[in-house]
Amino acid sequence: MARVRRWEVWVAASAGLAIAGALAAPVGMGLHYVFKPITTLLLVALAWRSMDPLGLRAGVVVGPLLSLLGDVLLMLPLATFVAGLGAFLLAHLAYIAAFFRQARPQSVALAWLGYGLLAAGVLALLLPHVPAAMQGPVIGYVVVLTGMASFAFGARATAGPRLAIGGALFVLSDGLLAWDRFASPLPLAPLWVLSSYWAAQWCIARSVAPEGRHG
Repeated sequence: MARVRRWEVWVAASAGLAIAGALAAPVGMGLHYVFKPITTLLLVALAWRSMDPLGLRAGVVVGPLLSLLGDVLLMLPLATFVAGLGAFLLAHLAYIAAFFRQARPQSVALAWLGYGLLAAGVLALLLPHVPAAMQGPVIGYVVVLTGMASFAFGARATAGPRLAIGGALFVLSDGLLAWDRFASPLPLAPLWVLSSYWAAQWCIARSVAPEGRHG
């Protein structure tokens, strides 16, 4: 348990440096470029080192690895945004595959209804600001993200509430990122987007460890 706590301290410190670098842009962007991928790698390591009684590890490790690719692509010019979106879409598919066996169909359906209504409302406000060529990829991504959050909610009875919280935080983070990028710049956007993003990944990674499922 103490070893896990040390990893969490490293994750928090690395995330703090990455966020501070982004907030201090352009002067601090070098710090951001270094510690943003390091933070996600530390979360991969946290999941890998945890016990795996439910068979979630493969998806919970592959998911943040693909997210790491998305992190890097989103730090590059706008031309790579769709590629970054694709990397995160694959990450969510990996999470869905991991959560599928543990999810209860009725809970998944209930969550999908709730998240679906939320997604429809957000898209109605957001799509007028999205370039026409990107609207299809954005809609596809939102559908997959909704599915991931719904399966995370559906698996909470066996994998623990942190999994459902992680799915919800991912929805929040991606919603904030999309609004900031396409609709209207958000004050302190890196703080809100990245803190909720890494909190989501942390919740999912900790759901693998048996001691993390009930705390």
